[in-house]
Amino acid sequence: MRVYRDIAEFEKLSNAVVTQGTFDGVHAGHKKILSHLKHRAEELKGESVVLTFFPHPRMVLFPDDDSVRLINTLEENIEQFENAGVQHLIILEFTAAIAKLSAVHFVRDILVNAIGTKHLIVGYDHRFGRNREGSLSDLQEFGHVYDFSIEKISEVDVNEITVSSTKIRNAILAGDLFTASSYLQRNFTLHGIVADGNKLGRTIGFPTANVLVQEKYKIVPADGVYAVYVYLGEKKFPGMLNIGNRPTVNGINRVVEVNIFNFDAQIYKENLIVEFVARIRDEQKFSDIEALKNQLVKDKQIAIDILN
Repeated sequence: MRVYRDIAEFEKLSNAVVTQGTFDGVHAGHKKILSHLKHRAEELKGESVVLTFFPHPRMVLFPDDDSVRLINTLEENIEQFENAGVQHLIILEFTAAIAKLSAVHFVRDILVNAIGTKHLIVGYDHRFGRNREGSLSDLQEFGHVYDFSIEKISEVDVNEITVSSTKIRNAILAGDLFTASSYLQRNFTLHGIVADGNKLGRTIGFPTANVLVQEKYKIVPADGVYAVYVYLGEKKFPGMLNIGNRPTVNGINRVVEVNIFNFDAQIYKENLIVEFVARIRDEQKFSDIEALKNQLVKDKQIAIDILN
């Protein structure tokens, strides 16, 4: 897959088969669109193109709102697009100027003149252009003018509930990793750097790595204890992770800390990936450190059973 972080780098194609959107999470609904994109490009002897936007439009349109949380970072989305077999990924910087583009100018200047769109695949609720003024009927009209065809993908349901990025975000914030994973068709992940901590865990037999999530917009699951896998380079380790303020030791700041089972290497400042498998329990305040330690023994066994 070729990635273009500036649309000016993209060389216009003669037969581009295109889909567009923010694709946060690249969930089950998105994957259906991407699968269809790949197959349609093969049938039409064209090349598949995904046009996505970053930063997320809400970050630009509402700059004072720091509550925007996304399922995937940009790099995580790129990985998912590559896994889906996309040939060309254009990351269009979403700016105030892009937000002001009318529907017709967006189609003419970007989809047609810059990309060379001949076939456009969109979701059932697709909107585009200034104030999301453009609709499917507008696209069909523009297609006649600019010589490209339109194809709509119908709703995708999981257990009779329509998949959406919003529902996945809500599930993650509630700690409902089962629902989130079923919608994503993969386990939710966090990427981070191992930061320095107070090393209290070492004193009770449960050393932890504090995971610093650098992207402030990345969503973090509800406070609690989780069974996880940890990836360090090419190696995968089982573990358990806690998110919260650590009330038993009068913690103030919310932290993400992971205990990697049977692991004692120094990994400070290294990058790691945490794959969330299941939630074990809420974060709790225990009467003392010994009570916390006893609970961690139980949590570890539960995590081992889940991961096995």
